[in-house]
Amino acid sequence: MHIVVLAGGVGGARFLRGVISAAPDAEITAVVNTGDDVTMHGLRICPDLDTVMYTLGNGIDDERGWGRRGETWTVKEELAAYGAEPTWFGLGDRDLATHLVRTRMLDAGYPLSEVTAALAERWRPGVRLLPMSDQRVETHVVVADPDTGRQRAIHFQEWWVRHRAALDARAFVQVGVDDARPAPGVVEAIGTADAVLFAPSNPVVSIGTVLGVPGVRDALRGAAGRVVGISPIVGGDVVRGMADRCLPVVGVEVSAEGVGRHYGGRREGGLLDAWLVHTGDAATVPGADVHTVPLLMSSPAATRAMARAALDAAGA
Repeated sequence: MHIVVLAGGVGGARFLRGVISAAPDAEITAVVNTGDDVTMHGLRICPDLDTVMYTLGNGIDDERGWGRRGETWTVKEELAAYGAEPTWFGLGDRDLATHLVRTRMLDAGYPLSEVTAALAERWRPGVRLLPMSDQRVETHVVVADPDTGRQRAIHFQEWWVRHRAALDARAFVQVGVDDARPAPGVVEAIGTADAVLFAPSNPVVSIGTVLGVPGVRDALRGAAGRVVGISPIVGGDVVRGMADRCLPVVGVEVSAEGVGRHYGGRREGGLLDAWLVHTGDAATVPGADVHTVPLLMSSPAATRAMARAALDAAGA
């Protein structure tokens, strides 16, 4: 059995652990958002790819949900002592090695997909880890300057990490996405998979960015296997992250039904064959079957059961 999972960072990584547990003999391909990628201090940083890689490779700091376990921060402190900007984005000493290797390989001409495969040789994540694209795509956020009221665009990481999404977003712009192409293997994996799953990642800046790469939506609409999405909205609220700050910007209601309709049912020209919502939530998604199951990843067993429900909905 071949399973493809479209994923963002922390939530996507934890869901992937559940998929591996629920289908230990399956071939799993993770197509990961790279719109959060950023260059800091001359280093290319891929937060979602690294979070998935560290999580599945048993190197993640589980308490934070990102970064390396047992991390130290000497370099960050020394950069701050020099006054080297940005001071709001922290690079741990262990994590720094990943960014150094990635940047050196990219500078040598290797595409991101090959760099990711090389890094995964160390971590052995148990899945085929693919960036959504080898081309550079970065999400920027149009915000109103709190002092002048004038609109300006800042990198998503600045909005998310520095400002904790406190600045009102007027628009999300995926710079470079129109000229991007799916990374080698992405379209083929989606087209031939027995099941394609949308992790409960941010529908706008994670899954939405992956879907924005030209060719990905067409691949999903033509996929041989069923496409199943998992709602990131539980009981009318987000479990993790700031999807509630993102969805209204693109005109989507912060609810399981709102996100399901945003993706759309495949029988009605959308993307989903089935949509999973949390017990107690209600949703109608024209063109897609709706299943009600527990969606809180509160334990490894609960996450495995959630992944199993998604695979059952896919007929896998």
